Amino acid sequence: MPELPDVTVYIECLERRLVGQALQEVRIKGPFLLRTASPPLASLHGKRIQGFRRIGKRIVFAFEDDLFAVLHLMIAGRLRYKPSGAGIPGKIGVAAFDFPDATLLLTEASSQKRASLHLVHGEGALAALDPGGLEVMTCAADAFAAAVSRENRTLKRALTDPRILSGIGNAYSDEILHRARLSPVKRTRGLSQPELTRLFDATRAVLTEWTDRLRAEAGEGFPEKVTAFRDGMAVHGRYRKPCPDCGHDVQRIVYAKNETNYCATCQTSGKLLADRALSRLLKDDWPRTATELEERLTSRRPETRDPPE
Repeated sequence: MPELPDVTVYIECLERRLVGQALQEVRIKGPFLLRTASPPLASLHGKRIQGFRRIGKRIVFAFEDDLFAVLHLMIAGRLRYKPSGAGIPGKIGVAAFDFPDATLLLTEASSQKRASLHLVHGEGALAALDPGGLEVMTCAADAFAAAVSRENRTLKRALTDPRILSGIGNAYSDEILHRARLSPVKRTRGLSQPELTRLFDATRAVLTEWTDRLRAEAGEGFPEKVTAFRDGMAVHGRYRKPCPDCGHDVQRIVYAKNETNYCATCQTSGKLLADRALSRLLKDDWPRTATELEERLTSRRPETRDPPE
C-alpha cells in the first residue's frame, strides 16, 4: 500500500502537472470505486484543480467551489500519467481523469478492487474522512509520545493505526522499528522515555529519508514503480535475507495476509517471536531464538558431497 513517502511524491508530481487545469471528465470502469452519491461525479467536470493534499494515505484533489475528490489507493492502486485521451487498461484499469494536456489513469493490479473515491463538498465534509492520526513530520516529540501511549497496543499496531499516526503502514513501520531497535510486539505503555525518543527520531528519519529517496528516483518524471518492497530496505520484505546491520537472517511474523519483518538480533535480544501459524503447528518444537532456528534449518539441509573425480 502506498504510504506517506509514496503519497507525498505522488502529490508533488501531480501539483507540478495539474494545478490550474480543468478536469474535463472522469471515466470510471470499476463499479465499486465511487463511494458517494452526492455531490454527483459530473459536478467536477469543468472545475479547475486548485491544489492537492494528503489525509493519511489518501490523496485529496481540491477543486473550485469547495469540491474535493478523495482517492484512497489501498493496497494495489497506482496512478499513471499518460497522454490526453489514453484508454483505461482492460484488466487492471479502474478509472481515468481527463485533462486538456493529459489523462491520469488509476489502475489496480488485484482481483479485489479496494481503491475508493469519495466526492465531498466543504472543509467540514472533508475533515470527516480524516481518521485523526497525528502528523509525525510536524508534531512535537511529547505529542508523539502521548499519541503512541494513549492505548496499550503493540508497537506494530500503534504505528499502523491511522487513528494514532497518519500515513504509516506495514512497510515503513517495519523499517522504523528496526531503526529504533524495538520489538514489533513490545507494548506501547511499556516504553521508557529513551525508547519513546528513539522511536520518534527513527520515525522522522525513516520517513524523511525514503521521501527524499523516492523524490530523487522520480526526478522530473512521474512515479512508475510504487511498491512496498524496495531495494535498500533493512527488513521489510527481506525474510531470511541478512540484516544490513548485524548480518543475521531477517525473521517474520505472519498474520492473516500481512507479515511483520524484524531482526531478532537487533530488535528482540535474539528472541524469535512466535509466528501464529508455525508456532501453533510446532508447539513445543518452536525454536526460542534465531540462533536455534538457524541451527535447525542447517541440520535439515541435505549433506553436500564432493563431485566424483
